[in-house]
Parts: sequence; structure tokens; C-alpha cells
Amino acid sequence: MKRALIVFASVLAVSAPALADEALAKANNCMACHAVDKKLVGPSYKDVAKKYAGDAKAADMLAVKIIKGGSGVWGAVPMPANAKVSEADSKKLAAWILGMK
Repeated sequence: MKRALIVFASVLAVSAPALADEALAKANNCMACHAVDKKLVGPSYKDVAKKYAGDAKAADMLAVKIIKGGSGVWGAVPMPANAKVSEADSKKLAAWILGMK
């Protein structure tokens, strides 16, 4: 029993940050246009992570795009600005997206 509780606690500790950032994406309406593993209006988060893998400047660039919006990188449909997202939250979201495999 004790071993099962330790394993369960370890799983929660590892998955909690990922769940928290998915909740952040949902709370900021990001999931209306993006999904983790499939294209909706915008690219999937996994495709974004793949495109920017190894790019040291990607997290900062994505954090800015989350707030200011952007266009042209993924096609003709622009990503609208989301000014209600704080700089700290945009950095959390960018790190979460880039951490996807």
C-alpha cells in the first residue's frame, strides 16, 4: 500500500505542471483554435514544438506571439492578439507547448 501511494504521488508530481498549463491554455481560450495533437484553426501544439525544436529563441518568440498575435508562419489565418494573458503566463504556455513530444 505504501509503495502504491509513493508511485501515485510521483505520477501526480510529474503530471501536475503539464495539467496546470493545459488548464491555463483552456482558461485563456487557446484551445478554441489549437489542440495538442491535431490542427484546428491553428497548428497543433505538437507541430509547433516540432517546428521550433532546438531553437533557443523560440520560447521568448512564442511568448510574445501569444500576447501580440501573429500571421504568415502557419498560413493565411492570423492568430489574434491575446492581451489579457500576462507575460508570466505567456512564458508558461510557451514552455508547455515547446515541451511537447
